[in-house]
Amino acid sequence: MHSSSILAIDIGNTHIVIGLFRNSSLQQSWRVATDQAKTADEYAIIVRALLATQPVLPSEISGCAISSVVPPLTAVFAHMVQTTFHCDPVIVTRQCPFGLTIRYQHPEEIGTDRLVNAAAAYARFRCALIIVDFGTATTFCTVTDKGEYLGGAIAPGLKSSADSLHLRTAKLPVVDLVRPKSVIGQDTISSIQSGVIYGYAGLVDELVSRIQQEIEQRTKVIATGGLATVIAPLSRTIDEYCPHLTLEGLELIYRRIFAHEQSE
Repeated sequence: MHSSSILAIDIGNTHIVIGLFRNSSLQQSWRVATDQAKTADEYAIIVRALLATQPVLPSEISGCAISSVVPPLTAVFAHMVQTTFHCDPVIVTRQCPFGLTIRYQHPEEIGTDRLVNAAAAYARFRCALIIVDFGTATTFCTVTDKGEYLGGAIAPGLKSSADSLHLRTAKLPVVDLVRPKSVIGQDTISSIQSGVIYGYAGLVDELVSRIQQEIEQRTKVIATGGLATVIAPLSRTIDEYCPHLTLEGLELIYRRIFAHEQSE
């Protein structure tokens, strides 16, 4: 393994996604459950075990970039990286080189994962974009053809929406988030699946259409996130599915920071 191997770690509310890059190419990615009770030592055991499947030694990791929307785990992972890989991780903040002009009223409120996604998508496509990230919440981020980050929308996540039916009603069960055979459900489970999944596809298309009307630009619409595969095939507006967009954005930002430091 070449010494330019780096880790990209995206800490979300439900999952932590870890990517192994070599020479800017994603070699492998893993998804583990987010658990704020776990210590740096416990996460070190998990990450070492994942790397061993490649196999990669800790000494072969030369750097790390971390994006986190779970503040308590940011310090845990920073400590884990320092003790396991003997390097200081890049912690993504709003001051990082995203390659975007932020046109947001309160920039401090933007989740860094949203900016990382936007940076990766704009670097790749160089056009007006809407990035739809299907996570614990579903976020819509709008970028103009000039690279201006305008903001977007936040909707309840697909799984959160489905779970709320079970939690808030006495008789409705938890269902698997799979596409039913028919929009007209013939039983309770398929009826819930239809309402949640086809209804959610409609939510996505309506928000995308309204955003496009508001900015008066035809945008490329990118889907990412763990549950994107459920909705993307049903959406009339999603153009492309980019499963590793956040990891690619983290690697891009790490590379930009490293290049800047080398030039000084």
